Amino acid sequence: MKWLAGALVIVVLLLQYRLLVSADGLGEMHRLEADVAAQRSENAALSARNARLAAEVRDLKQGLTALEERARSELGMVAPRESFYQVVPRPGSAAGADTRTRTAQR
Repeated sequence: MKWLAGALVIVVLLLQYRLLVSADGLGEMHRLEADVAAQRSENAALSARNARLAAEVRDLKQGLTALEERARSELGMVAPRESFYQVVPRPGSAAGADTRTRTAQR
């Protein structure tokens, strides 16, 4: 009977060793949990990006303000009753690399 108890203790110790130290043990579990957390974080960021893109598509399909804003910023378009002014800084000033554009109502 003592040998059976001793054998069971050895088996339990070997299983604990495998659980704690082996490549398939707790270390792997913690690595996988970290991977899952990172993937969930990435998925949340991508879901937020998808929601922003869906809202932008909805605005472009339904409203003219988003379309007008895009035309102004990307294509440089000006409304019929507006004037376009471009302010070019003097050479050597702090904002020398910067070109500012502005539209004003007449």
